[in-house]
Amino acid sequence: MDSATLTGVMIGGAGHSGSTLLGMILSGLPGAVYVGEGAKVRYLGDMAKPLAKRACKICGDDCAFWNGFRWDPSTGLYEQVAAHSGARIVIDSSKKPDWISARAEELRAGGHEARLIVLTRDGRAVVNSRLRKYPDRDAAGQISEWMEQIEAAHALAEVFPGPVLNLAYEELATRPEETARKLAEFVGEAFEPAMLAFSAREHHPLGGNNGTQFLAARGQANGAGLKPGARSADYYRNHPDAIRLDLRWRDEFSPDHAALFEAMAGRLNHSMKWGS
Repeated sequence: MDSATLTGVMIGGAGHSGSTLLGMILSGLPGAVYVGEGAKVRYLGDMAKPLAKRACKICGDDCAFWNGFRWDPSTGLYEQVAAHSGARIVIDSSKKPDWISARAEELRAGGHEARLIVLTRDGRAVVNSRLRKYPDRDAAGQISEWMEQIEAAHALAEVFPGPVLNLAYEELATRPEETARKLAEFVGEAFEPAMLAFSAREHHPLGGNNGTQFLAARGQANGAGLKPGARSADYYRNHPDAIRLDLRWRDEFSPDHAALFEAMAGRLNHSMKWGS
């Protein structure tokens, strides 16, 4: 990769599919920075927004990385992040197709490179994760939303103006080194063992999954206040400093929800299905 060229690596797909973990792994590449859900730069410093939207999820308002950064929409976002941080690879897990398309166009206009990773996960795991976090939400609505997000991500991949990599969360979690090597090659870099030690370095994500961020923040001096959700607290507090496949859905997904999912989304999920 030309050292003068900026690369934007965008993660598409549905929420609750492992994009925070993927972003943190990619941040182990030399010259890379993971911004979390980059779309939330719009809320930086806006005290009318909840803390989880307006600031770094690990540091809060007192974040040395994000303090003083304000996005000027007249200029490419990733160019501004690169100038602010010294990075030459910017990783963004916002996932929204419109946001990804806009950032890809900014990169192309500036003579830079845009790359897309479409991250998928067994839809049963995704829907179960959402229902764990939001137990009062309608299961059918959560299934429909997952289907729409997956279909939109695949449609985006068809027209994306740059290289596209399709990746399953389960592949990343069960074969982390092999997958990290593939990811490094996709970005145009050499594999670094540091990619797998994501909890050994500082992170300053906007938005994203509390549980994965909690694992990363355990060794970060200013991350003591970040806690996983109440229903996941024991799982993450007892989680090793390693990449491990999360199969909680197999015990938690009710038979009624499983039957509803199969009726609504079984066909779409066929290629993403993990195990039985």
